[in-house]
Amino acid sequence: MAIEDGVRAIEDGVQTDFSARMDYGGYLSLDTLLSAQRPISDHHDEPLFITAHQTTELWLKLALHELTAVRGYLDADDVRRARKGLARVKHVFRTITDQWSVLATLTPSEYAEFRGVLGNASGFQSWSYRGIEFVLGNKNERLLPVFEARPEAQDLLAELLGSPTVYDAFLRFLARGGHDVPRHLLDRDVRKAWVEDPALLPVFRTIYEDTEAHWAEYATCEDLVDLEDAVQLWRFRHLRTVQRTIGFKTGTGGSSGVDFLKRALDLTFFPELYTVRSSIGG
Repeated sequence: MAIEDGVRAIEDGVQTDFSARMDYGGYLSLDTLLSAQRPISDHHDEPLFITAHQTTELWLKLALHELTAVRGYLDADDVRRARKGLARVKHVFRTITDQWSVLATLTPSEYAEFRGVLGNASGFQSWSYRGIEFVLGNKNERLLPVFEARPEAQDLLAELLGSPTVYDAFLRFLARGGHDVPRHLLDRDVRKAWVEDPALLPVFRTIYEDTEAHWAEYATCEDLVDLEDAVQLWRFRHLRTVQRTIGFKTGTGGSSGVDFLKRALDLTFFPELYTVRSSIGG
């Protein structure tokens, strides 16, 4: 490529006239996206706070999109596509876990100078994250009133509340494949949160003790464990970032803050996949 007066020339084939063509900004709606950061204060660090949360919400929206597709792939016995989707969501959570390090550059004194403008706005009110919790099995109908002021979000969560989870879809996939999944788990009330059931452990023990015969099932089990680990690491990094920024203050949404986030670490989506490890090879 020619360089003239220290300036690199534009290649002949590069498009420069977008008067009648769609450009990058148009495709990505950048006018809308980049104007969505609207600080309420004049504090220098508020744009950081907004950007960190907005980008996280975009990734969470994608993760929910992928997880609902994974559920559909499992229903269709397309385990390869289901595994690809699970891997993608795992990397989404790894990405937003790394993002906490940027927000952690916000010191307690800096955050305190504009925290008041947030009012009661809180990540607790993220409907994309709540949808992910629901589709992975941590369902709670009592949370729906939180979204009454946003009917579309509430409708989305109500639909996910009444739909099978990714785990339900996986167990039904296993049953269709000849595994002896207990009938009461296949017929369970999917509006309820998943609760660990020891009756499922023999199914996973069989899979793990003969991985060659059950490779697709075994690999998908490990994909689910990878995903849960990724979510838990994100939760933990969230806790640590909050703790270093506000200590043990009450959250803006009214939660107990760090203590509330600590309790979330006890939540598990696929408990049997962890419990079964105690009996493998023993």
